[in-house]
Amino acid sequence: MPTPSDRGAPPDGQPIEPIRVLRPRRTDALAELLKDLPPRGAVGYESIALPGPPSEAEDATQELPPVRDHDRTRRSRDTPRGRVPGLRRTAIAAAVIAAAVIGFGCALLLAGRGESTAAEAPPPTATASATPTPTSTAAGATDPDGPGTLREGDNGPEVTDLQERLLRIPNVYDNGSTDGTYDSTLTAAVARFQLWYGIRGDEDGVYGDDTRRDLESRTSGG
Repeated sequence: MPTPSDRGAPPDGQPIEPIRVLRPRRTDALAELLKDLPPRGAVGYESIALPGPPSEAEDATQELPPVRDHDRTRRSRDTPRGRVPGLRRTAIAAAVIAAAVIGFGCALLLAGRGESTAAEAPPPTATASATPTPTSTAAGATDPDGPGTLREGDNGPEVTDLQERLLRIPNVYDNGSTDGTYDSTLTAAVARFQLWYGIRGDEDGVYGDDTRRDLESRTSGG
């Protein structure tokens, strides 16, 4: 057997091109076969006579009476007329809108009546002014810093005792007065004492329980 040539290598010589062979059709034999067939006769159709109308048909037929004009008018009146499309929906929508407008108007009237009633209400009477004002003793009993608290504006022997005790603390109330009046100078001295000795239980410049306890502990020996 011959060995095939290497793939990819060009073949030796010119390549062989395909040859197209045209063969004529043989129609002569078909024509001779058609000649041998016997001739076909003409196709005939059988004619059928249609039956005519009966002689008594015209006599049995009756003509309808003509329609009068008043009959047509009566029929047009008796015939129910069709409803206009969309008329019912339009009527319902108009009724809903009217009800909404009426409800809104009633709400405005009720709101206006409520405001007028509130405006016409009598002012509260001045019964609170008749209550007695709390005295200084009651205020001192309910003081948040405790009972016996002294602050600016007070006077009396307790204020004098405070002034004398502060004079014993150096550099707190030097050359201070002992007239028994709680003035701004005494307030500043109390606040200074609270700051220097770390007293935070009372307000600044207010002689409360914490400040009193610390000052009395420092001045009770003298």
